[in-house]
Amino acid sequence: MVRSIEGKTAPADPSAEVLAEAAAVFGLLASPPRLHIVWALAQGESDVSGLAERVGGALPAISQHLSKLKLAGLVRSRREGRRVVYFVDDPQTVAVTRTLVVQLAARNKGASPARLRHLGA
Repeated sequence: MVRSIEGKTAPADPSAEVLAEAAAVFGLLASPPRLHIVWALAQGESDVSGLAERVGGALPAISQHLSKLKLAGLVRSRREGRRVVYFVDDPQTVAVTRTLVVQLAARNKGASPARLRHLGA
């Protein structure tokens, strides 16, 4: 534990492995279509065609994004007959996604969304 400026005990820094994994997850979510998919699935489950319609992408592209999100453990799926339904099964992933998107939407009302892009974001 480390003492913060306020005198409160702060948790120790995460390991390099945990930080690398977090950076990889944030890297996956740095793609606007993938972030939109996670946002949409945080609102409720969907199949590929529903996501393609909502996100505005072609079916093959949405399928590739879903494969990457599944491999990272951010999205899960189940089969319903011929249909594959996708969902986010991790409440923390839902909470982080919602918190970030809602906070940025509120803060950026009327502001230019390109404001952070020059920082490499």
